[in-house]
Amino acid sequence: MTSWHRWEGADLVLTLRVQPRASRDELVLETTRLKVRITAPPVDGAANAYLLRYLAGRFGVAPSRTELVRGMTGREKTVRIRAPSELPAELAEQLSLHR
Repeated sequence: MTSWHRWEGADLVLTLRVQPRASRDELVLETTRLKVRITAPPVDGAANAYLLRYLAGRFGVAPSRTELVRGMTGREKTVRIRAPSELPAELAEQLSLHR
């Protein structure tokens, strides 16, 4: 198992580092962590809300099935995705091997 994700039954729990105010939205798999670049600014929770919507879209779930578990104010966050219906292409191999 890698350090940036774990499966809890059908739920996927991701530990990630968020970079707000990026030039574009993207998932970047680094050696030992997942980095998520988002265009939203870190103002009044806007980046957290945007992050959850972005991840919901990438994993094929409704935004209500994503939850910020830890890291409300920092860049290091833990997010739960309830029963993702798809895996982003750039992460699919790593996530499916360790399910």
